[in-house]
Amino acid sequence: MYSHGISRVTRSKQDARLAYNQMSRWYDFIAGGSERKFMDLGIKQLHPQPGEHILEIGCGTGHGLISLAMAVSSSGYIFGLDISDGMLTQTRAHLSKKGLSYPVYLQLGDACHLPYSSNVFSAVFFSFTLELFDTPDIPLVLAECERILKADGRIGIVCLSKQGTLPVRIYERFHEIMPALVDCRPILVQPILIQAAFKIIATKSKNMWGLPVDIVTAKITKEPIGGKE
Repeated sequence: MYSHGISRVTRSKQDARLAYNQMSRWYDFIAGGSERKFMDLGIKQLHPQPGEHILEIGCGTGHGLISLAMAVSSSGYIFGLDISDGMLTQTRAHLSKKGLSYPVYLQLGDACHLPYSSNVFSAVFFSFTLELFDTPDIPLVLAECERILKADGRIGIVCLSKQGTLPVRIYERFHEIMPALVDCRPILVQPILIQAAFKIIATKSKNMWGLPVDIVTAKITKEPIGGKE
């Protein structure tokens, strides 16, 4: 696993679930607004198309799912997975208010063990979620993504980027001291994806309150069932 000084995640998944359940009603006020513009850029770069089947891992309060559902239209399918049932409750409320007629399917679960069949999704999307997984779990998550993606599938990731800047070092220190509050930690997403056999096809670099954010889209490199065409 490509770690190179990436901070570890010390809290358990059960503690993470409880924390997100507790903050789910207030999440959009706490972090949703600052994260959403980067999420929107990630979805735009992923370039969802009508008729596609797309999974968002860590769908949170559902704003990304709404954008994805509008992009794939009634001929596509959108799935949202989250570890927090509180977050999924907020997602259902947002979907109901939006009055979407397009299908959006929600699932409580852990991305290390995705509850979906193999080779069924056109794309998988993460927004400030992959960096919540502990370092040994990240390759497990990406292997599961590879399993469920079609042979020409792609993955879109928006995440904090590990760089040697002072704001990043200060943020990482706060992550070490207060991991429950400062839970996302910066990662090296491009080397991680390359090591997992994904091919990088598009990248953007942005800043959020002085912290670097990577927006990366990659394609799966596995051969289609039956070998090369």
